[in-house]
Amino acid sequence: MNKKWYFTSESVTEGHPDKLCDYISDTILDEAIKQDKYSRVAVETFASANKITIAGQITSNAKLDIEKIVRERIKEIGYDRADLDIDYKTCEIDINITKQSSDIAQGVDIGGAGDQGIMFGYATDETEEYMPFAISMAHKLAKRLTEVRKQKIIPYLRPDGKTQVTVEYENDKVKRIETILISTQHEENADMETLKNDIMEKVVKEVIPEEYLDENTKYYINPTGRFVIGGPLGDTGLTGRKIIVDTYGGYARHGGGAFSGKDATKVDRSGAYMMRHIAKNIVANGFAKKCELQVAYAIGMEDPMSVFVDTFGTNTIPEEQIEEIIKNKFDLTPKGIIEYLKLRKPIYAKTTNYGHFGKTDLPWERIIKLS
Repeated sequence: MNKKWYFTSESVTEGHPDKLCDYISDTILDEAIKQDKYSRVAVETFASANKITIAGQITSNAKLDIEKIVRERIKEIGYDRADLDIDYKTCEIDINITKQSSDIAQGVDIGGAGDQGIMFGYATDETEEYMPFAISMAHKLAKRLTEVRKQKIIPYLRPDGKTQVTVEYENDKVKRIETILISTQHEENADMETLKNDIMEKVVKEVIPEEYLDENTKYYINPTGRFVIGGPLGDTGLTGRKIIVDTYGGYARHGGGAFSGKDATKVDRSGAYMMRHIAKNIVANGFAKKCELQVAYAIGMEDPMSVFVDTFGTNTIPEEQIEEIIKNKFDLTPKGIIEYLKLRKPIYAKTTNYGHFGKTDLPWERIIKLS
């Protein structure tokens, strides 16, 4: 009996207000690590109408010009109109930074986790990057939206935008794409019919493999019509509010902790990166077609409270054997993860957009031999 079902994932462009905030927070983190690799950073960014608020904790020997960082990142993304989104030249910047609590530091200083919590990692053989198909396609569309804007292939686009892809599965395999939804900010004088045609020809057809599209695939491009007001003027932005976009598009479970603006002593980030690394290698080594891992930590303690493996019945060796491989191969203490993945380097700004997973140039995406 054929079992047919649908799954949808979304992505956003670098100009989405939440991603603007993530990018600023991750850039502040990178700048601190460049000057002091042992920097402890937990920075949140909040964006509203022509105003950016930076708050959090930084314990570091680094000398940071946070206002300069903020303005440079907003300019880089392409925001320069306070009447449409936000202006890097004139926006107000409010900074409220303190040092890490000594209560937290006493546990982290001896190599323990910087917080309690649960983290998940996932991988599947659906795509060459071992990511679920829907989020992979949504990210590629969102990235292409930014490329055609910045390269002036579609010159009347502005930075804010979202994508969404619905995939049809049959017998647990990707069969086709049911729906593609793209909403993109644009200049006031843009013609809607021209925009829809340009998005189809220069974004969708450039990104989506033709074999997944058919006469029944539905396309919705700016379905509400105009999208002129965007960025923080159209909707407030906040660090850590796109955690499903950042991970697996909802296809796998999520522990709830955000990544951006946090240094690697925060297991919300480093633990999730390590679980992705291990899950990806379990699939890449042929031990399963898909794999989800969970790890749990207690604040100040080194070793995880638990590690859970689920291969959804796709395993080629017993799950108990996979658990033994993980136990024998990997040091899952926060210190061990940081050293193994080399997480004291300023690599975080390049993780911010289009997913923290599936990019081959990141250390947790490296494929290794497990047996």
